[in-house]
Amino acid sequence: MTPIRLVLVDDDPLVRAGLALMLGGAEDVEIVGEAADGDEVGALVERTRPDVVLMDIRMPGVDGLTATERLRARADAPQVVVLTTFHADEQVLRALRAGAAGYVLKDTPPAEILDAVRRVAAGDPVLSPAVTRRLMEQAAGTAPGTRQARHARARARVDALNDREREVAVAVGRGMANADIAAHLYMSVATVKSHVSRILARLDLDNRVQIALLTYDAGLLDEYRDDAS
Repeated sequence: MTPIRLVLVDDDPLVRAGLALMLGGAEDVEIVGEAADGDEVGALVERTRPDVVLMDIRMPGVDGLTATERLRARADAPQVVVLTTFHADEQVLRALRAGAAGYVLKDTPPAEILDAVRRVAAGDPVLSPAVTRRLMEQAAGTAPGTRQARHARARARVDALNDREREVAVAVGRGMANADIAAHLYMSVATVKSHVSRILARLDLDNRVQIALLTYDAGLLDEYRDDAS
């Protein structure tokens, strides 16, 4: 079994030590590097080639948001899990829009942080439907002008999807797993996965979290809810 290569980024050495102790003891995880500032992350990733980066948001110097945006712009970008003390705020939304695969709270039990690392390494986002709803509510609280501009951009992008792809995208936006989408839309799980892959490629997105945010920005969640009522 090839271990998951993990990099830890946090300005607090005690937090890094605790994470290394919690996660480094797992047989399937290898801590390949640590950084105390976002400015160190690029060179560290280049040198260690991690599968996942566990990234603190608030750091002096270059923060985790900027570091995440820089990482996800790379062709060989590792997956990023944001580490934060807040449930859902504008900074978390910005990290997810930049391509982070999810986030965990700093007071999350060790077993759940380990599970998040494993899931992201396997290509699954770390967002439950409840967390997704909170994030959508946070996005709704942005300034009206910003929401309108984002809505227009999102509508233009989702116009590239066919009807079936839109249905799958909306289901992803509602936080549904592949098996649930398959049952809901009367298709196989393999077909759902194919649709999700095509949606990601067609819209130039990194992961399911970004699909969810885009469907919300485009108003598809409300639109399809109204159609079903």
